[in-house]
Amino acid sequence: MQKQALLYTGKAKSVYESADADRLILVFRDDTSAFDGKRVEQLARKGRVNNLFNAFIMQKLADAGIPTHFEKLLTPDEVLVKRLDMIPVECVIRNYAAGSLCRRLGIEEGRVLTPPTFELFYKDDSLGDPIVNESVAITLGWATAEQLAKMKELTYQVNDVLKALFDQGNMMLVDFKLEFGVFHGQIVLGDEFSPDGCRLWDKDSKKKLDKDRFRQGLGDVVEAYEEVAQRIGVDLSGI
Repeated sequence: MQKQALLYTGKAKSVYESADADRLILVFRDDTSAFDGKRVEQLARKGRVNNLFNAFIMQKLADAGIPTHFEKLLTPDEVLVKRLDMIPVECVIRNYAAGSLCRRLGIEEGRVLTPPTFELFYKDDSLGDPIVNESVAITLGWATAEQLAKMKELTYQVNDVLKALFDQGNMMLVDFKLEFGVFHGQIVLGDEFSPDGCRLWDKDSKKKLDKDRFRQGLGDVVEAYEEVAQRIGVDLSGI
């Protein structure tokens, strides 16, 4: 299926119409950004690594009964997806303390969070993606109570599936964010799941294998993503 009109250019992906009104084509680019887009660089191979990584994860989630927008890979950096009416709220689960949670609450990095925390953030780079609650999201019309409940349920299901998957690769799934949308009345997982949107640490050394390598200037960002992919069995031979 060929790309049609460009609809939207995000921080790391471009979105195109397709010949099917219910389907879009996402192009994963090598752009890498941090701090709400204030720092942007190009990292060779990153787009293709994330596209293939995301396809692998989405298939694992679909196999577990979680509805996703993923349809099929088109090229190493292009994917066909369902066209969702996106909900402007991110769902975040934290299994260990890191990032903004530590800064907000003074908690030491790496603290085990039992049970895992669940948070909502409003997607708006100009506001710094502020934390919100269900009441705000409902009152401002971003989502219904039923939609938010389903998003939370699915986010915890994703956590169960992926914690086990990354554990098999001797990694800790520290935290992650998900985005959802509506497709023909159903809540469906959208966007992507890659090391850009989660934190992954080696279980033994606590080496960071995610986008924090870019945020913190640790280097070898794409190499870390490729290491994660190799540990869980993603086929990167198409790069």
